[in-house]
Amino acid sequence: MIYASLIVEALRVRPASVFWLAALAQALLWLLVPALFYSAPPGDLAETLTIGREFRLGTVYGPPLAYWLADIAFALTGGRMIGVYLLAQGCVVVTLWSLMALGRGIVGMQHSVLAILLMVGVSTVAVPTPDFGPHVLAMPLWSLVLLHTWRVYGEGRRRYWFALAIEIGLLLLTAWLAIVLVVLLDLFLIATRRGREMLRTLDPWFCVVIVAMIVLPYALWLVHQPDLARPVLKGWRPLEPARDAMIWLRLLGDLLMAHSGAVLLVVLASGWPFQLRQMVPAIERLATAEAGRVFVYFFAISPPLAASVAALLYARSPPLVAFAPVLVLSGLAVVVFTGDTIRLHRQRILAYAWIGLLIVSPVMIVLGVTLVPRLLRMELRVAQPAIAIGRFFTETFERRTGQPLEIVTGDRRLASLVAVASASRPRQFIDETTTPWLTADDIRSRGAVVLWPAVDTPGTPPQEIKARFPDLVLEVPRVFERTLQGFGRPLRVGWAVIRPQRMAAPKGQ
Repeated sequence: MIYASLIVEALRVRPASVFWLAALAQALLWLLVPALFYSAPPGDLAETLTIGREFRLGTVYGPPLAYWLADIAFALTGGRMIGVYLLAQGCVVVTLWSLMALGRGIVGMQHSVLAILLMVGVSTVAVPTPDFGPHVLAMPLWSLVLLHTWRVYGEGRRRYWFALAIEIGLLLLTAWLAIVLVVLLDLFLIATRRGREMLRTLDPWFCVVIVAMIVLPYALWLVHQPDLARPVLKGWRPLEPARDAMIWLRLLGDLLMAHSGAVLLVVLASGWPFQLRQMVPAIERLATAEAGRVFVYFFAISPPLAASVAALLYARSPPLVAFAPVLVLSGLAVVVFTGDTIRLHRQRILAYAWIGLLIVSPVMIVLGVTLVPRLLRMELRVAQPAIAIGRFFTETFERRTGQPLEIVTGDRRLASLVAVASASRPRQFIDETTTPWLTADDIRSRGAVVLWPAVDTPGTPPQEIKARFPDLVLEVPRVFERTLQGFGRPLRVGWAVIRPQRMAAPKGQ
């Protein structure tokens, strides 16, 4: 007798319901964890918001779309981080839906949902989503580009050319990584007979015109602002084979390790290493067309390889999460490779393993936020009391100068926290290259608060802050208690106020 669990039966009968349950469960977890347990934005999210509020066409951080959307989401929710967290999880849901729709057209609905379930084991896609930025926004756009490329290439549905053009344009306005996908799309179309036939029609050339119209303003900015664009473009360098070969292999190893959870699920489902003799349920599909198999393999394998080589050519070491968009087809590639019949062994253990992969990262983060600062005396960014920091320095500046706080500078993390948490939404000054919309003259005329981590009793500022602001009058370091009382040592912040040259009389005088 063949035993089939409820999950397997649901996959057979209601695969769409299984998809939505899995996708929304993941999104809900990663919405609740930061909303309930983070007292400060994760990663570089605070700095993303300070850049986005300027609504500049371009910055040294790259294309602007992700920064704009982050600030819009933040503003629409009244200056609360929940808006950005919602935006990030919306990107995740759209990504998974796009992959499901793509897989449905290639391997059928049931196998497509199996591919989506595997994605919970790809850490670069599943874990860093609360830290919204270009890599998170690029995931749904990348997935939509692949979906609509298949619509026009594999299914011959010409009406999707317009949507494809818009998505490529938006992706180019989101991350430099989009260039990798555009080049690979061109190579794929040129290398395949069907693709060459498509290129002989007018549709792809209209697509090129639409993409050019979308990216033209940003391209003109790159041309006419060489001083701002140079820090973005100057990093390219020639390869050094001996050294770069090891770096490349290490990077590929990291990308493979990001799939460790998916590998675990595949091993459990396969029954390996034992030859299990019991009858197990099978989920079957119609034979996959050769065009679909080639499409999935090409866009699952070539983007990670091309992106890793581009990272070597560019003189930076991007974090692993920056590669999240290039890994979105990993689950579908595994399902295509497995064959037209997938047998599921160890169903109960497999279900527990999937749930464990879904919740282990949120649980570890919750334990880390609540216990690590207390047990290990470590500093966690998400446990910093951002609201208290922002309120204190905003109110102090206003009391001392009679003017709202407009500029905050010094340590990048602390300054960005005040810029995000303050009711007056001050602007963050980093340096004249990174934040060219502010200058030293602006600081002198409007005043500013300068912040740094206090590592000694008098709160001596770091050398770079001393060199930039030699006339600072130091204040007694301010001590901030953690949001969870008794969990971790207090945060000590050194600070100074630069009074505006045209200062109004302080309030109450």
